[in-house]
Amino acid sequence: MVGIRMPGNVTARLLPSRSSWDSGAHFYRGGVTPSAASSGPGAPGLDIPAVTVTPGEIATTILTVRNDSDIVEAYNLEVVGDCAPWTTVEPARVSLYPGTSETVTLRLAPPRSPEIRAGERPLGVRVLPTEHPESVRVLETTVHIEAFHELQTELAPRRRRGWLRGRYKLVVRNQGNTPVQVGFTPGQAGEELGFAFTPAQPKLEPGESTEVGLRVRTAKPVWFGAPVVWPFTVDTAETGDEEQSRWDEPAARPPLEAEFVQIPIFPRWLLILLAALLALLLAWFALVRPVVKSAAKEAAEEAVQQGPTPAGAQRPGAETGGGSDSEPGGRESGAPAGSGGGLDGASGEEGVTGTSGQHSETIDVQLAAGETKSRSYKVPKDSVFGVTDAVVANFQGDEGVLTFSFGDRKITTIALETFRNQDYHWVTPIKIAENDTVTISVTCAKPGTPATGRQAQGCHEVLNVSGILSSTKE
Repeated sequence: MVGIRMPGNVTARLLPSRSSWDSGAHFYRGGVTPSAASSGPGAPGLDIPAVTVTPGEIATTILTVRNDSDIVEAYNLEVVGDCAPWTTVEPARVSLYPGTSETVTLRLAPPRSPEIRAGERPLGVRVLPTEHPESVRVLETTVHIEAFHELQTELAPRRRRGWLRGRYKLVVRNQGNTPVQVGFTPGQAGEELGFAFTPAQPKLEPGESTEVGLRVRTAKPVWFGAPVVWPFTVDTAETGDEEQSRWDEPAARPPLEAEFVQIPIFPRWLLILLAALLALLLAWFALVRPVVKSAAKEAAEEAVQQGPTPAGAQRPGAETGGGSDSEPGGRESGAPAGSGGGLDGASGEEGVTGTSGQHSETIDVQLAAGETKSRSYKVPKDSVFGVTDAVVANFQGDEGVLTFSFGDRKITTIALETFRNQDYHWVTPIKIAENDTVTISVTCAKPGTPATGRQAQGCHEVLNVSGILSSTKE
C-alpha cells in the first residue's frame, strides 16, 4: 500500500491491486494512482485510493483509466453507493485508443449536515465499456468522513422578573455528525445567584435537540426600593472523551446572556398607599371623629331638653306666667296636652309626645358556614326609635356578607372580610316607627379565626344600635 498526498491537501491511501487480475497488468507508479488491466476484452485497468473528507469541505482524488484492448473503446463512469449524492466524476465519459490511458477526477463534497455521520463509508465507481458492456466493473474504495462539532443553543426568555427565583428554557440542538454529551457552565459577576439545570448533562445524537430547564435563585429577598437587575451568562460545551477532544476542538461559541430582575416584596406604590391610609386614619381619629361624637352628643342633649316636662315642673328656659291664663310649662289655659308652642324632643315635627330617653339594643347572629340568617329588634307599640349610632362587630374575622336595615330602609351591605369593627353615626337621628324593625341579615361564607388561634365552628356577628326611644302615647 502506497501513501500519497492528493491536490487540495487531501491524503489518500492507495489500495493494493486485486490478485484476480491477470499477469499482464500494467502499473503506473508515478506518484498518482496505480492501474491494472482486467482479463476481459475491453476491460479498463484502474483502481481508486481511499479518501478522507470533512463535511462542508471538498476533497478530490484521481483515477487513471487505461484501455488494454485492441479496439477503440469508450467508458461511462458513474458513482454508486452512499456517497453518490455528493460525489461527482469528471469527465463522466472517456474514449481511449488501444494502449492509451486518461485520468479522471473524483470530487467529494459532503454537506455540513448531521445526516453525514462520521466514520467510514464505501465508495464505488461503475465503469461501463460501450463496445463490451459485459465487461462492466465496479471499483470500490473507502471514504473516511471526519467528525465535526456544532451546537445550536437558545435561551428564553432573556429577561425574567421575580421575587426570589426565575425559570428559563434552554434549547440545545446537536448540528454535528457525532453523538455528544453537553454540559453547562453559568457565569455571574458575584455569588448572589444560584443555578440548577435539569437535566444537567444531556446526551444528543446528530440532529437531535432537547429542552433543558434552568432555575435561577437569589440568596436573599429585596424588601423595599427599586428592582435589582442580575445579569448572567450560560456557556454550552461538549463533554466526553478527552483524547478525542484534543484532536477535534469545536469552534468557540459566545456565551448566552440573560438577566434576572429581582422585584422588591413591597413596591414603592404600596408604601405610598399605606402612608396615605395611615394619614387618613390619623386625620379621622384626630379631627373628624371628635367632631362627629360632639355633634351627636349635642343632638342627644338637645333632644332630652326638648322632651316632656313632669307635671308641676317648668320646662327649662320657659317663662313663668303670672296670670291665671297660663299653666306651668307655658301652655295656655284650656289647651290640650301636646299642643304647646314647642316641639316634642323625639319627633316634634310628627307631634310625638310622652316620655323619651336614651336606648340601646344589641342583635346577635350566629350561624354555620353556608347559611343565611336574619335577626330583628322590633320597636315597641306607641314608640319611635331615633337611631343616632350603630356599631357592627365581626370579632372573629368571618368571611361573607352582612346587611342591616331600619324598617324598609336598607342602610348598608358590607363584606365581612373587609372589617372587624365598623361604626356609623348620624347627626340627625334616623327614626323608626312603632312595630318597624331593626334587621340584620348575615350570609356566612367561611368562619374566621378569633383571638384563641383556632378557627371557629360558625360565623358570629353583632349589631348594636343606640339612640332615643320616645313614646307617642298621649
